[in-house]
Formats: sequence, C-alpha cells, structure tokens
Amino acid sequence: MNIYVGNLAREVTEAELREAFEAFGEVTSVNIIKDKYSGQPRGFGFVEMPTKAEAQAAIDGLKGKTLEERTLDVSEARPRTEGGRSSRPYGGGSGGGRSGGFGGGGKRRGY
Repeated sequence: MNIYVGNLAREVTEAELREAFEAFGEVTSVNIIKDKYSGQPRGFGFVEMPTKAEAQAAIDGLKGKTLEERTLDVSEARPRTEGGRSSRPYGGGSGGGRSGGFGGGGKRRGY
C-alpha cells in the first residue's frame, strides 16, 4: 500500500522516515519528493508498505504525530490523475491568454 506523508520538515531524511514507519511493519520503499530545479525537498513524500494492515496501522499511528518539530499529515496515497500532473482543467499555470513574456506583446508602433 502506498502512503502519502505531508508536512515534512526539509531536514527529514528518507532513513528517518523509514525508521518511523518500520515501527509498524515492513517498509518496501521511501521516496521524499524533491524540486526538480533546486533539488530541495518539497515537504512531502511516499512510503510503500507491502500489507494493508501494517500500512493502516502506520497511518493511524503516525497521523498527527510530530517529526522534526512538524506535525505529519499521513494518509493513503491517491492514484495519480491521467497525465501525472495537477488536477487543474486545461493544464493551468499558463497565466492567462496574453502573448509575450516581459511586458511586450502586440504590434510595434513606429512613433
């Protein structure tokens, strides 16, 4: 079972997260998500546990607990939506329908 872990402090390592979950059973994998440009942790990750019973025990046992002075948000991971990015319709994030980037756009006028 794949488990979402949110509100992670930047200092938390995959080894520390694994250790916290191993108190409830076997951990198959741990993955803290990092920003693809800066390499800094994004504050959430995923823990894979082989049995649903152990995973549910970990969710119940760690939800709301503190790790590195941050309260953990722990829940069963939802499957990724088609396309693998956000759930926003039409892609989102483009910032509107205007052309150009740095204050330009439109026709140049010869004054």
